[in-house]
Amino acid sequence: MTTLKTSAPAPPATSQRLSVALPRAGSGSGSGAAPLKDNHYQLLQLVLFWAGAILLPLGLVVIVLGWYGAANTPYQYDQLSYLVSGGLLGLGLTFAGGFLYFGAWLARIASDNRESARRLADTLLVLADVTSRAATTTDGVDVSGVPVTAGDGTTIHRRDCPLIAHRDDLRVVGEANGHLTPCRVCRP
Repeated sequence: MTTLKTSAPAPPATSQRLSVALPRAGSGSGSGAAPLKDNHYQLLQLVLFWAGAILLPLGLVVIVLGWYGAANTPYQYDQLSYLVSGGLLGLGLTFAGGFLYFGAWLARIASDNRESARRLADTLLVLADVTSRAATTTDGVDVSGVPVTAGDGTTIHRRDCPLIAHRDDLRVVGEANGHLTPCRVCRP
């Protein structure tokens, strides 16, 4: 009679184990607690949310315990202590938790508004760049990057600079422009 020996596969050696890469703080993966390290608004929102989420039900539990203690004692002086300790403390915890939870909600709204304003500003900058390039192209040549000065000025501007858009006395700057300073608005 022959017996078959079956063996379970051997566990991998320590050097052969698979390693999982942990997310880094600057990787932008959006998971883990590391991204909260430098984002104070998100950390504030998270702290307010959890403090409110803990204090609100805790206050309700304290109110119920105060009622239960007052309901199960026949003496009025004991009922008054339950009313003060359970009722008022529970009411204070409930209100504090509710306000903290409301603060977390307001912080979330502010964060969303900040993000949408940033996206809108980025979109407007792209749109302004596209329209300025389309307006300054004549016969297929981009003239927006040509450095000019207004009159006898000492500042170099781009042709599409808003500071000189109304001027008619523009002249193109040649090679000898070492004595001219660049504009701080258009940065040619």
